[in-house]
Amino acid sequence: MSTTASSFRVSVFRVGWYGGTCARLVWRSTSVRGRARPAARVVSTTRTVRADWPRTLTFGTDGWSEGAYLIRLETDNGHQRYVPLIVRSARGAGRTVLLHAPATWQAYNRWGGYSLYNGASGAYATRSLVVSFDRPYDGSGAEKFLTYEWAAVVLAERLGIPLAYTTGIDVHDDAAVLRGAAAVICLGHDEYWTPRQRRHVTEARDAGSNIAFLGANTCFRRVRLEAGGTGQGRSVVCYKSSYRDDPCYPSRPDQVTTDFRLAPGADPESSLTGVLYEGYPVDAPYVVHAADHWLYEGTGVRHGEDFAHLVGVEYDRVTPGPHVPAMLEIIAHSPLVSAGARSHSDSAYYTVPSGAGVFAAGTMRWVEALAAKTGLLGRDHGMDARTRAFVTRTTENLLRGFSGGPAARHRPAPRPNAREVYGTGG
Repeated sequence: MSTTASSFRVSVFRVGWYGGTCARLVWRSTSVRGRARPAARVVSTTRTVRADWPRTLTFGTDGWSEGAYLIRLETDNGHQRYVPLIVRSARGAGRTVLLHAPATWQAYNRWGGYSLYNGASGAYATRSLVVSFDRPYDGSGAEKFLTYEWAAVVLAERLGIPLAYTTGIDVHDDAAVLRGAAAVICLGHDEYWTPRQRRHVTEARDAGSNIAFLGANTCFRRVRLEAGGTGQGRSVVCYKSSYRDDPCYPSRPDQVTTDFRLAPGADPESSLTGVLYEGYPVDAPYVVHAADHWLYEGTGVRHGEDFAHLVGVEYDRVTPGPHVPAMLEIIAHSPLVSAGARSHSDSAYYTVPSGAGVFAAGTMRWVEALAAKTGLLGRDHGMDARTRAFVTRTTENLLRGFSGGPAARHRPAPRPNAREVYGTGG
């Protein structure tokens, strides 16, 4: 902790339903002396920012429930900052596993002036090639968690289905939490995956665990986790378009950190997600295509009905071809224009021989829509209460259906229609 305030306190809240309060205080510190720490250090070779500060405070989590937590740091003069924390589950058998995305949180984190997108000047060319967890998060400290994950956690806990909690980094390290899981839920913005994490999630699908992608742009960037600072896996490596400078190029093509779909080691994400990321930025209505699909049960929607602003700010679409699962049904097909080009965003559902069902929302605003017009997130992109009700009921159907084990055994089969929707030319 670094602060110019004379003192601060730490409060820890567990995220959940809790009768509509959405969080519960589980621990609070006494007043802690404040101290300003040195400026961040930048590793010149990779433009990696690290705050090599001494530890200020330690507390234990013994007896805490598995789950998602927010640590609130509050100074004596009223300034606040959050730190997201996942108390992970050791096992997920028979449960719905919520998969949080700290690698993506860190990729966008500009604390200290650098992220995987921009350098201190704001230029892409001077971006970090490696980012470290040994630094605070910028902004509120929990922007990605609050925007793309929090509302889904609250909804899942409200339903009372058996839940387990983990992160992509933990799944990379050990797939045990996925063994026997009823479902794995990837939340609203989960862009950065290691090949090992992807393999573990795919193996879970092929063993019968349902998978849901409640966002867009999922599993798009291939990364490595490396040692750095305070321990193993504390650095996220992603060279992107500079992949020829990656130490793994060209000897280990499947580990080179660029987009999964690109050479070397091209492996498009659609073989898992069913959809491909296509564009940014976009703002468009979500248009229902298969109104009688079981995921829409109880919503009352009709074919062609639309929900304004639900498609954004990034989107995915089905691209018919060899990397698309055979038993895939497009259930929403939303016309849009992005960067001057006409295209579509798709929600898709498919099944595999293990019986597992896989759903992809195809829009990054899906989880945000769960809080539209509530004022809880401070922005809703113009989405209204009708959209919130539709997305909430659809997500409830998804979570309840997926919590019952392989969806193909107790829910209607998909009706493959990608060729019909897009034509033989894709």
